[in-house]
Amino acid sequence: MTPELTVLALAALLQILQIALYSVAGQAQAGTRAALKPRDKKIELSGRPGRIHRAMNNHFEGLILFTIAALLAAHAGSTGLTAACAWIYLAARILYVPAYVLGWVPWRSLIWLAGLLATTLMILASLL
Repeated sequence: MTPELTVLALAALLQILQIALYSVAGQAQAGTRAALKPRDKKIELSGRPGRIHRAMNNHFEGLILFTIAALLAAHAGSTGLTAACAWIYLAARILYVPAYVLGWVPWRSLIWLAGLLATTLMILASLL
């Protein structure tokens, strides 16, 4: 397996971890009863559980582009650059969770940007 696909698998596991974290935090705030009911009305979470939810959703969005980048790199041929970018993406996504949840300003945005730039470089390197 290429390094990019390995990182993709690890990023998917990070997403699963974030779903679990959100589930625990959301139930702690809204209650298990609310979590078990049908979602006819949106449950608004505030504070830390709300930030955990938004960080999780942000990873879903970033993971779409990273998946494309990882598949392109694996198909075009893994290079040192694309492998390094993949690892930078994963490190940025791992750091993004506490940065968002704990409100690290402006670091949260800079960490997010590092992940996006790494993904963009992977895509561009695959085209060249």
